[in-house]
Amino acid sequence: MTELTDITGPAGQAEPVAFPQDRTCPYHPPTGYDPLRDGRPLSRVTLYDGREVWLVTAQATARALLADPRLSTDRRRDGFPVPSPRFEAGRDRKLALLGLDDPEHHQQRRMLIPSFTVKRATALRPWIQRIVDELLDDMIARGPVADLVSAFALPVPSMVICELLGVPYADHEFFEEQSRRLLRGPGGADTLDARDRLEAYLGELIDAKAKEAEPGDGVLDDLVHNRLRAGELDRPDLVSLALILLVAGHETTANMISLGTYTLLQHPERLAELRADPTVLPAVVEELLRMLSIAEGLQRLALEDIEIDGTTIRAGDGVLFSTSVINRDTAVYDDPDDLDFHRADRHHVAFGFGIHQCLGQNLARAELEIALGSLFTRLPGLRLAAPAEEIPFKPGDTIQGMLELPVTW
Repeated sequence: MTELTDITGPAGQAEPVAFPQDRTCPYHPPTGYDPLRDGRPLSRVTLYDGREVWLVTAQATARALLADPRLSTDRRRDGFPVPSPRFEAGRDRKLALLGLDDPEHHQQRRMLIPSFTVKRATALRPWIQRIVDELLDDMIARGPVADLVSAFALPVPSMVICELLGVPYADHEFFEEQSRRLLRGPGGADTLDARDRLEAYLGELIDAKAKEAEPGDGVLDDLVHNRLRAGELDRPDLVSLALILLVAGHETTANMISLGTYTLLQHPERLAELRADPTVLPAVVEELLRMLSIAEGLQRLALEDIEIDGTTIRAGDGVLFSTSVINRDTAVYDDPDDLDFHRADRHHVAFGFGIHQCLGQNLARAELEIALGSLFTRLPGLRLAAPAEEIPFKPGDTIQGMLELPVTW
């Protein structure tokens, strides 16, 4: 079996690749990852601090390991791998849902499942459509040129998650800015300050809801009145859970809308196909999820030795998952770098896999279908208002997406 400490690494790998790296094209993996796309299921990579960890790059291996309880998501454990200094700063803080192992993870997830089912997402579609229509009405009324990120891609999921959770949208500028600092702040102090501000805000909101005689319709109202009061959740855990739901609920979908729009505009033949046959829209969304892979570098820590694909992952080893490479595994996808709405295999890991698979994926799919479908229907002349190569996008150590997207029509 191959050990992480072997000089040559798995399958004769000469030198570890640095991870993460910035993309050179916003919808393709970094060119620096090309050595990782040679069919090996695992490779060695080097983090910012020089630590070597495993990187999973094959889909079958990723599914097996993401479902393996011997890999922990609890970042408070000694040796948990972190991709950048700012994440190291808050590693000792408990992170709800995403940063918990079973059975505590299962207890929290079970409380939320009824709010994020396919049935619930389907019931929300008319309401999401109204939000999208109103934002497009306003954008059209203002006339071109518009920044699609601030005018449309960000407010759609922000308004949706606020209404769903019971968070006042009037405060959206505050929590969007703090979310930006939390995920892309220049340093650990900035990240911690943003988290402190968000937790203080959500704590005050939870306290206010707890004083109400009757609960509102939001998910947080339900958790306060039916879980907090019953002692199934304590206040710190509820604040942490609210933080995850609020930040993840708008940040990821906003990036998918902006980067998905950019990608379609860069593939006019595929966009023409969508416009000619709107019934292909669900397949368009699935292919964009696969191709864009915006949540890169899922992190785990091995609690025990794991033997897989001729390699031994030792207890204490860090294990990361490159979704952008996994979702272009040539053993699964033909011509994986092509945008193809007619792929037979849709088993991507854009939402993760196993017990930590994204809880909000049904809601995200509904938002993406409605947002992208309405955008290209209402604005048939939509196009970039700046050279594609000059439009800025996000660095590789955060959720991938566009920093801004100037468009005209």
